[in-house]
Amino acid sequence: MDVTLTVETGRPIGSRDAGRLRAAGKVPGVVYGLGSDPTPVAVEWSELRRALSTDAGLNALIELKVDGSSNLSVVKDLQRDPVKRTVRHVDFLLIDREAPLAVDVPLNVVGESPKLEAMKGIVDQLLYTLTVKAKPGNIPTQIDVDVSSIELGTSVKVSEVTLPEGITTEVDGDTPVAQGSPTRSTIILQQQAAKDAGADIEIDEDLI
Repeated sequence: MDVTLTVETGRPIGSRDAGRLRAAGKVPGVVYGLGSDPTPVAVEWSELRRALSTDAGLNALIELKVDGSSNLSVVKDLQRDPVKRTVRHVDFLLIDREAPLAVDVPLNVVGESPKLEAMKGIVDQLLYTLTVKAKPGNIPTQIDVDVSSIELGTSVKVSEVTLPEGITTEVDGDTPVAQGSPTRSTIILQQQAAKDAGADIEIDEDLI
């Protein structure tokens, strides 16, 4: 379901003016896309936060009301203060509901691997989002990654992830999403066992 958001046009341009807007509880931004010229806007922070608080997060479809007209959009960029983490600027991209859109979708690891557990291993997630192409109405809130067959030293790659119907990705299929790794305690035990056996080994501090 689309979220409706009204933005104000005609905001002054400049860092001081932007600061005044933020002090008044508004976020400066810009609207562009579909062949239109970039338009400086301002939006109430409380309303923007509400629009981005759905399960879709930053991929929420927003029915953007600008000067009386309404257009489908998504948040293309959200700039935050590096310390306070408050939102300093927002970019809205106008989109065509029937045209595929490239978005980053969260990856959710699911399943348990008896073999990995028997080998005292853990699932180490390496990729947390996947860039996919989908029509706006088909953008998933997350993509599940089944790791039930993973073993120690093996991995699940992008090519092995089941994508929802109508969803594609151009990410290299050999990119690992998750791998089976030994726990810190297992590494220490293995190293100690090797030492006790008289093996000459080097401890990789990055592993522990």
